Amino acid sequence: MIEFVLKPRPPFQLDLAVWTLRRRPENAVDQWDGSVYRRVLPVKEEVALIEVAQLSSGGRPRLSVRVHSDNESLGLRHEATAAVERLLGIRTDLADFYEFAAGKPQLGPLAARFRGMKPPRFLTGFECLANAIACQQFSLAAGVQILNRFSETFGKSFQSSDSRSFAFPRPEDLSLTHEEELRAIGFSRHKAVALLGLARLERAGEFKLDQLQTLSDEAAVAELCRLRGVGRWTAEYALLRGLGRHHVFPGDDVGARNNLCRWLGLSERLDYENVARVLERWKHFGGLIYFHLLLDKLATGGHLRLTPSVRDNTS
Repeated sequence: MIEFVLKPRPPFQLDLAVWTLRRRPENAVDQWDGSVYRRVLPVKEEVALIEVAQLSSGGRPRLSVRVHSDNESLGLRHEATAAVERLLGIRTDLADFYEFAAGKPQLGPLAARFRGMKPPRFLTGFECLANAIACQQFSLAAGVQILNRFSETFGKSFQSSDSRSFAFPRPEDLSLTHEEELRAIGFSRHKAVALLGLARLERAGEFKLDQLQTLSDEAAVAELCRLRGVGRWTAEYALLRGLGRHHVFPGDDVGARNNLCRWLGLSERLDYENVARVLERWKHFGGLIYFHLLLDKLATGGHLRLTPSVRDNTS
């Protein structure tokens, strides 16, 4: 086992970061038992289990990271560190957001309530787009269940003393997969074709989400929409959760629209254009509002319980 300590940029609360990443309690890829975050990380032909726990919060947050693997190579610590930094956003500086939110009658209390949240990014662009494709026209809970079956069927596994956990499949893990196999675990024909097509493009080196990082939002959305199975919602979702563009609020996201209406006390439903209109005053932080409202929904549903350390951060 490899063990080391990481120092997130404060403020940081592990539970808030994890729930922003995992979205639903059904998520079996990003595991959380209330104190430890676990995830299986494929490293070349090997697999490792990462375990992350918070040692301290406040002005000097610290994370304990343990990496379990049968082959503890020299690069494993680097791989694990990069994964934690990306998945849990521990290096992201939100000082500008907190300064902007302070004193704002609606945004200020929301930011204070979930102070220490960090915006996550999926581990890879393929994982990001596969998540989006799976959840199209489904409830998030149903989409996550399909993704669990996807990982259990095609992902590499790690066997611990009492359980087996699965990594999210990589494009190379699907090289011999047929459409019918994806349909058998809940994907529609259209989604199965789109997912296998994306995996082929990735394996051939013809598409990588991170290659769009230098493009404008509009140009990146246009490029993404050229992919089979990708529309405006999926593209904007990828900008936020894949490329880390924290100003992007996916305006076609029905659940996010409902969260926004509830937060603002609006009785009428919002369409895409009206989402942009009501967010205009906070447009530089639309994605961060999206994440905060997700946490608010999870807290309201009883999935996320604000700990004393979180309440201390809001004082």
